[in-house]
Amino acid sequence: MVTAFKIEAKDDTGIDYDKLIDKYGCFHISDAQKERIERLTGKPLHRFLRRGIFFCQRDLDECLNAFEKKQPFYLYTGRGPSAGALHMGHCIPMMFTQWLQEVFDVPLVIQITDDEKFIYRPELELEGKKGTIEMGINNVKDIIAFGFDPKKTFIFSDVDYIKYLYPNVIRVQKHINFNQIKGIFGFNESDAVGKFAFPAVQAVPSFSNSFPHIFGNRKTVPCLIPAAID
Repeated sequence: MVTAFKIEAKDDTGIDYDKLIDKYGCFHISDAQKERIERLTGKPLHRFLRRGIFFCQRDLDECLNAFEKKQPFYLYTGRGPSAGALHMGHCIPMMFTQWLQEVFDVPLVIQITDDEKFIYRPELELEGKKGTIEMGINNVKDIIAFGFDPKKTFIFSDVDYIKYLYPNVIRVQKHINFNQIKGIFGFNESDAVGKFAFPAVQAVPSFSNSFPHIFGNRKTVPCLIPAAID
């Protein structure tokens, strides 16, 4: 079982990654794609790619095509602040994203989902020393330490930046119904309505016009999203 909130295997055999690829419509990262990354960047592959830690993709060629044509693409990743510091598992996508930014020399946006953790975690507050906003600020300090290019990296809090995201949020929300959200995330009628509304907030940083100060009104800049299986 793999959801956005829980990963559980039935026995000691672990996760069936091929089943995940089939279920979610992804594809293995091919040897040809790995060779193409090395050729286009002129850099050796990251060890996470060599060892298959990042193992599948969807539309990776779209970004590689753009890069080859000297057209822009950008990276998007994020962090949900539920503690004051990152742990080892949180470091994996950050390390890989930093490498992607370095070898492709592209912009990066990092979403701090202080709204999500407040909604999904009943024990957390929004404000104060133990609030998700304050924890998000502390997480940002950890994230900066990974060595992202400060001139090409935009880190934002949802609570702060939502006014710029909201036009795209409501466009996405208009095209998703209750049954789709319930089926994907396993929500039920007792869950807070904010849980049903939030996935659209997490989706819209993949649209370049959510960041007018970076891309203006351009809607067609491809976005590559390094992500864990959950």
